Amino acid sequence: MSSTPVPIVIATRESRLAMWQAEYVKSLLEQRGHAVTLLGMTTRGDQILDRSLSKVGGKGLFVKELEVAMEEGRADIAVHSLKDVPMDLPEGFALACVMEREDPRDAFVSNRYANLAELPQGAVMGTSSLRRVALLRALRPDLKIEALRGNLDTRLRKLDDGHYDAIVLAAAGLKRLGLASRIRATFESTEMLPSAGQGALGLEVRSDRLDLIAALAPLAHQPTWLAVAAERAVSRAMGGSCSMPLAAHATWSGPELTIQAAWGDPDEAAPIRPLVRAELTRHISDLSRASALGEQVAALLCEGGARSLRTGSL
Repeated sequence: MSSTPVPIVIATRESRLAMWQAEYVKSLLEQRGHAVTLLGMTTRGDQILDRSLSKVGGKGLFVKELEVAMEEGRADIAVHSLKDVPMDLPEGFALACVMEREDPRDAFVSNRYANLAELPQGAVMGTSSLRRVALLRALRPDLKIEALRGNLDTRLRKLDDGHYDAIVLAAAGLKRLGLASRIRATFESTEMLPSAGQGALGLEVRSDRLDLIAALAPLAHQPTWLAVAAERAVSRAMGGSCSMPLAAHATWSGPELTIQAAWGDPDEAAPIRPLVRAELTRHISDLSRASALGEQVAALLCEGGARSLRTGSL
């Protein structure tokens, strides 16, 4: 396929972080001779802030309008935080590129406390991620965890207004916006295992746009792509969505990929149960093997007692 420069319209959400990500991709494509413009859009996920994503439609709320713009020919590609992208894309769409990952870890952000251990008993922690809720409950069952929705700037403002003692955010977003100074501590994966695709950017296209797939190929980072393919395969096999506390994170050691996963009971009203964890290491060289590894880890989770929404069984 040819990578001759082509005009490209990027569909993007209008939050500051999403615009930064789109501008970053725009600059890389312009360096390769492409003429690039941005189409800013507000998605349903940006509009609904009074309910958790698990109750109003999940991750797809952040990408549907962008896909419609591509389907109608108003945009050519969409830039996504990969952790916000549903595991199964609609027919006719494809991930053309996964870019090199930023810091995938979760960040502890507080104006008063240096880390999670310093929080007093009963402190108010802000997050609307069921994954983070489950992991925090395992680490500090005494904390009061309250919902926190909105874009990154909105979440920081709510913290600064005194609604929370601390909040958890993705380190990648803070670093990309030059807000790394707000990070008081970074959770290691042994404490807070990241979500599938966290810290990575994915570029979505219509699957029949071979010209765009060729144009985007130089932006791809194969080690990241293979790692997130394994992570997303865990979530896909489990029927993972915003309604399931599920973490999956893969790391490289030479040619071997190690993937860790953790599942928590989605019933927040139930007594706290131990997290179900699984881990596998394999020699990985292509996307099909990466996906197979993720499926094997999902099977181990189910053997350990996790409930797959895809099968409805233990």
